[in-house]
Amino acid sequence: MWIIGCDFHPSFEVVAIFDNRTKQMQVRRLGHRAEAERFYRQEVPAGSVVGVEACGFTQWFEQLLSEVGVELWMGDAAQIRATVVRSQKTDRRDAEHILRLMMEQRFPQVWMPTAEERDVRQLLLHRHKLVRVRTQVKNQLHALALNQGMQKKRQLWTEQGRSEFAALPLMPYADRRRRELLEMLDRLDEQIEQLNEAGKAEAEKRPDVMYLMQQPGVGWQTALAMVLTLGDVDRFPSAKHVASYVGLIPREDSSGGKQRMGHICKQGSSFMRFLLVEAGQSVARHDEELKQDYRRWSMRCGRPKAKVAVARKLAVKLYWMLREQKQVAQR
Repeated sequence: MWIIGCDFHPSFEVVAIFDNRTKQMQVRRLGHRAEAERFYRQEVPAGSVVGVEACGFTQWFEQLLSEVGVELWMGDAAQIRATVVRSQKTDRRDAEHILRLMMEQRFPQVWMPTAEERDVRQLLLHRHKLVRVRTQVKNQLHALALNQGMQKKRQLWTEQGRSEFAALPLMPYADRRRRELLEMLDRLDEQIEQLNEAGKAEAEKRPDVMYLMQQPGVGWQTALAMVLTLGDVDRFPSAKHVASYVGLIPREDSSGGKQRMGHICKQGSSFMRFLLVEAGQSVARHDEELKQDYRRWSMRCGRPKAKVAVARKLAVKLYWMLREQKQVAQR
């Protein structure tokens, strides 16, 4: 069996290899993808272990290791870097350092979702990006209408509003822009509706998601993203760990008896934080307890901080709902 510390880059990787049988170590540089595939398929024995820092663009690499029977350890990049004493940093040193942490059983391994769960995350992220593009298209159309003295706001998207907007006399290029933007808007509406149907179907497959949707103001998108982000709720010993995991706790720099608190740390999934803040505003209109909290925090701290506070409380509430659902299922 081999133990391999891998410093992964988009176009290449540097691996530090320790052979348990011969007790020898070597360092190699592998290009992506052909050279790396040949190495793992032909040279690395099955049952070996590869450690790598958590980073992007590794899906093909994870699938490759799964196919050849090699175990993958994904490590916390910040914790790995924090254990480095020397200031010199090279790819070779990074690979050797990862290997050393693995051999000394100090490698900070992190939880990894399944390939199916990550694929459903792509659905959520794709829908989110298309909605943002649709908003930009609508803003451009609003600007064209305002330049012609037409202020319809939301009524611009009704059948009558679009008819009046399409009848406005415009210069040739402005007319072309209007026509193409309206066609783009129709295509985006159709694509987003298809993603909505697919997302709802994925939500119905998961009892935990349907249970979270019982919370007033929480839709299928927030519930599904929460389940996919947290995974097994037993990973979190308390609700404070969940708030920290999604980056909704304040930064702190306290020392010498003085406490200094800052803005939220924004660690973890930025997409999940966005959904929680958006859902928190909806929940604050339907949930009496959170409505009162939002009003009190708005008076005390202002609306922006109140929205973040409601999002944190919503994350905690959803976490406890998942814990409760799991306990009921185990009985």
